[in-house]
Amino acid sequence: MISSRSQAAKKAEQVHRQNILKNLEHRLEAARIKGDESLIRQLEAEQSSYQ
Repeated sequence: MISSRSQAAKKAEQVHRQNILKNLEHRLEAARIKGDESLIRQLEAEQSSYQ
């Protein structure tokens, strides 16, 4: 039981991280289209902290 909980927690963490990165990529794309260099730098810094 502990093993399956641990595996479920790891899977949830992995999915959560993937969702965060996907959301960051979408926000970066929008910032690039808008030309917001300050926001682009912030989002890139945030993105690098997850990779």
